[in-house]
Amino acid sequence: MLRFAFFVLLCVSTAGFTQDSASSQEAQTPAAQPVSEQVAAAEADLVKSDWKAAQAKLESWLAAHPDDARALFDAGYVADAQNRLDDAASLYRRAVEANPQSFLAHLSLGLLLARQNKLNEARPELAAATSLDPADAGPAMKARAWRALARIDRSSDTTEASNELLEALKLTPETVDDTLLAASIADQAGESDAAEAAYRRVLAEDPKSAPANAGLVHLLIVRKLYPEAEVQLRAALSQSPDDPVLTAQLATVLAAQDKAEALPLIQKLHEAHPADTAITRMLAEVMAEAGDSAGSDQLYSGLLASSPQDAALLIGHGQNLIHLLKYAEAFAAFDTATQLDPANADGWSGLAFAASRTDQPTITLHALTMRSKFLPEVPSTFFLWATAYDALHEKAAAATYYHRFLDSSAGKFPNQEWQARQRLKLLESKP
Repeated sequence: MLRFAFFVLLCVSTAGFTQDSASSQEAQTPAAQPVSEQVAAAEADLVKSDWKAAQAKLESWLAAHPDDARALFDAGYVADAQNRLDDAASLYRRAVEANPQSFLAHLSLGLLLARQNKLNEARPELAAATSLDPADAGPAMKARAWRALARIDRSSDTTEASNELLEALKLTPETVDDTLLAASIADQAGESDAAEAAYRRVLAEDPKSAPANAGLVHLLIVRKLYPEAEVQLRAALSQSPDDPVLTAQLATVLAAQDKAEALPLIQKLHEAHPADTAITRMLAEVMAEAGDSAGSDQLYSGLLASSPQDAALLIGHGQNLIHLLKYAEAFAAFDTATQLDPANADGWSGLAFAASRTDQPTITLHALTMRSKFLPEVPSTFFLWATAYDALHEKAAAATYYHRFLDSSAGKFPNQEWQARQRLKLLESKP
């Protein structure tokens, strides 16, 4: 079984904002105000998608009229359409400053920042848009603001996100994307039955929906219903054989079932997406489980080069080093990992073992004490307790833990069981 948390690419993410960008709508400008002939001409170019002509006219006008809110918005729109996102954000901000009541300027800035994953900056702009009159832009545009807020808030406040989606549905009919968003919010809130029902509702209408299939499989993986998830994924991939999300999920499910097919599938996925750190991390985990500690550790070392403070990566690296008999290096990795993430029981388990192999019994006992806050004892930890106390010449404690180890080992650790019995003969012999 994999020792890593399941890699799941969820079907809804900040990528959802790309369809709500200003550059995807018809050119609309802040409501009525006197319009110069030059700005009107630029807007005519916008209608024709002649961005360069519009840009030239607007830049000329703004050089002499830098506070014209309408021209600033138009210039931001042009920059947005040309994918000059930093320029677009700057121009939208200037439009907001010039006219704080501009619904479209707030909305477009908020959507742009959300697409850039600057969610903390995007939220107040979108919230401002929901409080303003959309005027000629219409209720559908205001619904976009509510939907974008729901996407932002789903990971931090599912109640708020649900309310925001409901506000959007008051203004426009429910869409498939709304149903998927509602499912994501329910999943985040721990309402798995509601989430599953929503995903299945989408699949009833469109069995090929990759986001709905991925969302449903995510729920099945969380419930550890791996065979059912595998059936669902194979059916979905027969319709969308190159979908990277579904492929990654199938690899996860196969690895969770210890199926040999997992490794070549993840390797193929990694070859297609070599820069994807999540896929690289997943491949490193599966390679380690397959016994290729050296190959796995090459991947971990590469990941750690760019994320040296990632406790999970350090733990995976340390586990490989243990298998490679590099105990001192493993100790250093686990020591750093437990400092970065004191609540990670795997880090304390690794540190306890590495400390025992580097003759540091006091640290072994400390690590075992910390581990016991999160996980129950198992035969291997009983043995570590015993040998650490034994090394410190605490005979009574060592004997107690040797007995606990023997009572729980059930013949699964013959070498350690022999050692425990030999040590007990010495520890309990009368002087």
